[in-house]
Amino acid sequence: MKALISRNIPNIITMLRIAAVPLTVWLIMQDLLLYAFWVFVMAGISDALDGFIAKRFDMETELGKYLDPLADKALLVSIYISLGLEGYVASWFVILVVFRDIAIVVGAVLLETLTRSLTMQPLMVSKVNTVMQIILAAAVMANAGYDLTLNGSLDILMILTAVTTVVSGFAYAGTCIRRGSQLEEKNERRQ
Repeated sequence: MKALISRNIPNIITMLRIAAVPLTVWLIMQDLLLYAFWVFVMAGISDALDGFIAKRFDMETELGKYLDPLADKALLVSIYISLGLEGYVASWFVILVVFRDIAIVVGAVLLETLTRSLTMQPLMVSKVNTVMQIILAAAVMANAGYDLTLNGSLDILMILTAVTTVVSGFAYAGTCIRRGSQLEEKNERRQ
């Protein structure tokens, strides 16, 4: 039992990050953005920590490869929906972020269904987009929580993040279409 727990320390940390999602949403909905900001910061630290432990101590698991990005997406999407509902982020931006993530998940499920082999490899533009989304979410919560005056800067950051969201969405769509075409070509050759 002890060996099983120690092997899964990164996954346990990831599950704690998933558990932080409803707390963060509740804090935002209660207009406690300073606390939401710090829970978000702790979630970010836990993300770095579980990745470091998994790689450094050879504790990577198949479950962790799926669970870690799921935890990140659950946190970011939930935060953006909450910030949008409370009026801290423009609704068009929330729709863009959520639609992109839903489209990526649907594309991944479709590819898995067709190919029976889904490899989870984020594109570089997607990593940039994730960083932009994290910075924007943290900045919005810090701005409201600490009563800063970053509004003009936040607008620029939101537009830049929207651009990376659109570009990464199209990049994933292109990857999905390319892999689907390769599958069709392979099936035609067999016939």
